[in-house]
Amino acid sequence: MSTRRKPTPSYLPHKQSGRARAVWTDSAGTRHQKLLPGHFDSSESRAAFGTLQLELEAAPHSIQTTDRKSISLAELLLAYDDHAQQHYRTPDGRPTSEIHEVRIVVRALRTLYGDTIVSEFGPLCVKAARQKWVNEKRSRTECNRRVALVKRIFKWAVAEELVPPAVHQAIAAVTGLQKGRTTAHETEPVGPVDDAVVDATVACLQNRHVRGLVEFQRLTGCRPGEACMIRRCDIDIAGPIWLYKPPHHKNSHRGKNRIIAVGPKAQELLRDFFTPAITDYLFSPERAFEEWLADRSANRKTPRSPTHLAENAAKMGRKLKRSLADHYDRGSYGLAIDRSCDKAFPPPGDLARREKESRAKWWARLTPEQRAEVKAWQREHRWHPNQLRHSYATKVRKQHGLEAAQVLLGHSRADVTQIYAERNEELAATVAAKIG
Repeated sequence: MSTRRKPTPSYLPHKQSGRARAVWTDSAGTRHQKLLPGHFDSSESRAAFGTLQLELEAAPHSIQTTDRKSISLAELLLAYDDHAQQHYRTPDGRPTSEIHEVRIVVRALRTLYGDTIVSEFGPLCVKAARQKWVNEKRSRTECNRRVALVKRIFKWAVAEELVPPAVHQAIAAVTGLQKGRTTAHETEPVGPVDDAVVDATVACLQNRHVRGLVEFQRLTGCRPGEACMIRRCDIDIAGPIWLYKPPHHKNSHRGKNRIIAVGPKAQELLRDFFTPAITDYLFSPERAFEEWLADRSANRKTPRSPTHLAENAAKMGRKLKRSLADHYDRGSYGLAIDRSCDKAFPPPGDLARREKESRAKWWARLTPEQRAEVKAWQREHRWHPNQLRHSYATKVRKQHGLEAAQVLLGHSRADVTQIYAERNEELAATVAAKIG
C-alpha cells in the first residue's frame, strides 16, 4: 500500500537531537526532510518553518534536492512541464498553444540527454539538439525558437534553485542560426492572399459559420483566434461603430487591451449569427451541425418511416459520443479552409479526385510520385486565415497610411505593422519616376 503524499510540510520533533524538523512529499512522490535551527517548538524553529512554507508555496520545485548538481535533466524537465501546465493557460483555464511547443522541446531533450546531470549539460548539448531539428528539416526560425525555449527552461530552473547559474550562463552563449549561413531552410514570409482566391474558396464553403469567419476577418483584420471567440456580450453596440473587446488575445498576458472596430458591413454580417443568449459564440460548429441537420430534413424527398426514424436515432447516438465544440479554434478553422481550397483548386488531370470517388480510393489509386505532386499542388493552392489579416493591413495602409493600419491591427509599434502591411510599391515607383 502506497504512502499518503502530503505536499505541505509538517512540523515535527527530531528525537535524536531534540531539534525541530520539516517533512513533506513533492509532486514526484519523493519524501523530504529538513532539520530546522533551534529546539522543537522554539520561536527560532517556528520562524524557520514559516520561511520554508513560503519558499515551497512560491517555488515548489526549488528545494526538492539538497544538491543542485545531482539532479538529472529528466527530473528538471519533469519539473518544468509541471510549471508549464499551470503557467501557459488563459484566465479561463484553457491551455495555450505554447504548451505544445514546450512538449516538443522537452521530448527531444529527454530523448537525447535524459540521464545527463544538469551540471554537465552545456552549449554543445544545445547545439546537438538544434542539429537534430535541422536534420528533421525544420526551418531556421523554428530551430532558433526552440533553442530560445531551451534557454528559457534553464533560466526558470536557475530561479527555482534547481540549476547552478553557471549552467544557464553557458547555454545563453549559444547564438541563433543566421540566414544564409546554415543548412536549415528558410520559410516564405506570410503575405496577403488575393481577393479572387478567397472568393473562389468561399464559394466552396457550405458551412455559413466558416463563411462568416472569413468575411468577418476580411472586414475587420482581426486575428483568426479573435474571430473564433467573438460573443455578443463582448461587443459594445452603443455607438454607430461597434467595439469588440476580446476577453483573451495574443497580448492579454502583458496587460494590453485589444479593441476591434466593427463597421456597418461587419455589423450586418454579425446580426445574422445573433442568438437569444448573449454568451453564445457567434460562429459555432454545434449550431452549424444543427442547421445542417435541419436543412437536410427540410430537403428530404422520401417519407420517413418509424423504423427509419429509430435507426437514425441509434446512429446519431453513436456518432455524437464526441460532443461538438461550442466555438471554432484556429485548427478547425484552418482545416475547413484547407478542404475548401482543395475543392476550389483541384489538381489537374489524373491527379484530381474523380466523381463519386472516396478519398481512400483516390489516394490508393495514386502512385507515390503522384501523391507527392498532389501535396505540392495543395501547398501552392492553399492559404491560411492569418493571410486575411495581412490583406486587410495592406489595403488599409495603401488607402489610409501606416498609422491607421497600426491602430486597426492593434500594434503598439509601427515596425510590427510593417510585417503585416505590404509596402505601397506604386507610390515608390511614382516618386522614383519624378526624382530619379
